[in-house]
Amino acid sequence: MATSSSANKVAKLASRGKGKKVRFQGGTMFPAIVTVVVIVMLGLVAYARASRPSDGSGPPRLGDHWHAAYGFYACDDTSASFLPNLQGTLESTTTDAAGNTVYSDKNFRNTGVHSHGDGVIHYHPYTSQATGTRARLGVFLDNYDITLTDTKLEFPASQGGQKFDTSSYKCNGEDTQIRVRVWENFADTSNYRDYVTDFKNIRIDRNGMAYTIAVVPKGKDIPQPPSAPKLPELGTVDGGDAITVPSAAGSVEGTVAPGTDAPASSDVSTSAPAADPAVATSAAATTSTG
Repeated sequence: MATSSSANKVAKLASRGKGKKVRFQGGTMFPAIVTVVVIVMLGLVAYARASRPSDGSGPPRLGDHWHAAYGFYACDDTSASFLPNLQGTLESTTTDAAGNTVYSDKNFRNTGVHSHGDGVIHYHPYTSQATGTRARLGVFLDNYDITLTDTKLEFPASQGGQKFDTSSYKCNGEDTQIRVRVWENFADTSNYRDYVTDFKNIRIDRNGMAYTIAVVPKGKDIPQPPSAPKLPELGTVDGGDAITVPSAAGSVEGTVAPGTDAPASSDVSTSAPAADPAVATSAAATTSTG
């Protein structure tokens, strides 16, 4: 009879629980918090994947030998002109602890990017630190200790020590800005983009490009560097890949961020968006001062 009584008690307890819902302590707050935490964690994972460093794949690759024309252009109270080319090849050598002959300049040793005092960027990457999507204008500038921000252009003492700060530097009484004009091919003078921020992340993604880093009033035209017309000739001095000259000049309108191809808008703004902040215009676009 004891067994029957126990069975009855179990049956009664089971019947009492029918239709009742299991609730977390504290009501619905706990599962809501768990849901929010999961969403945040997934977002962080996605952000980490998107912002992780590039693997340096793609052109230029190890073994490539590219050339690009460059120049620094600045105005003063009477005119505007190009500054002297950067000096030094960075190719001096030393002997390391193991008795090996190596380049003294660590940056050049790791990148293989330099100039010959000729107004040309000689881009022949030695390691993956300077290949593919890591091939940027900042690699060259950093090798020569050039400071370039949205508002400052500064040269080290070894390169003359000149400093330009747009917060105080005037051009014939006018406010100035720093812009970098980029031609995808030195021979196609109508196909260019003007960048107004994030200069060091401007891509070097093909052979035969041209760059003018300018300190000028807003709206002032920017010429190609003096080395541009002579780029094929200067490039042959130390060998290198053949530079392709387009058979017909094209044009690119609108704005574009570093490392991208598709234009976005015809207005230029000095306020940077959240991603890929550099802004550019083509020769056909009208620069907005708003």
